[in-house]
Amino acid sequence: MIHLISCGYNFVHRDGITIDRPSGAGNYAFVFFRSNSEVIVDGRLLTAEKNSYIIFSPATSHLYRELDNPFVNDWFHCEGIEMMEFLQELNLPLDTLIKAIDPLLITRYIRDMHSINRLGGPLREKIIDSDIRSLFMKLSNLLERAVLPDKTSRYFRQFSELRNELYSSPQIHLPVEQIASRVNLSKSYFQHIYKELFGCSVVSDIIQSRLEYAKYLLGNSSLSIAAIAKMCGYENDTHFMRQFKRFTGITPSQFRSQR
Repeated sequence: MIHLISCGYNFVHRDGITIDRPSGAGNYAFVFFRSNSEVIVDGRLLTAEKNSYIIFSPATSHLYRELDNPFVNDWFHCEGIEMMEFLQELNLPLDTLIKAIDPLLITRYIRDMHSINRLGGPLREKIIDSDIRSLFMKLSNLLERAVLPDKTSRYFRQFSELRNELYSSPQIHLPVEQIASRVNLSKSYFQHIYKELFGCSVVSDIIQSRLEYAKYLLGNSSLSIAAIAKMCGYENDTHFMRQFKRFTGITPSQFRSQR
């Protein structure tokens, strides 16, 4: 089990602060820099841009301090005999500054850990263990986005939110132009960024979101094909049946019977 030693959420140091650990923290220290900062890792001077994070190894000499005031950060310290193996499996680099693709993901997790740690309760240790593992796994999952050009990766959070809306509201008709206007982009540039981020076009993703919901309804309800087509955003069931077969290889009725 991974144990939380200490945790801080949205710590604001108006006059700045210097954290100096010449022999390391003795545990794994995760620091999320919410303001521009200076970091020294094993004698290497680095600049941590706002919304960067680092995981310090237990014995790594490190120091960090503000470049801008106020200095704002989130942090937590943790330990566990399986920590090193767990981080290696995730390919999460230690003692390395990483620009956060989704800063809100980190702040939400640390805020929740901070709250659970204060509230206590019989399941506190298990909840925090799960949260730390989940955070690290999600950060690892996002690392591939770090290789995207900055102009592309900076849209990741906005586009992810839009994509979630598409999948949660498959019945709504939204022209690509209207979706692009939500992030103040032209239709062509929006489509380019969308494909860079998610590996598919926005149109094919909309179709996929509708078909996923259709499969769920076909397998878990007694609704008619026509009713399902309408609930999935299709104007008529003929179009729905044709598109369903084109992408799945079978008709909606065949899918239902197999389920």
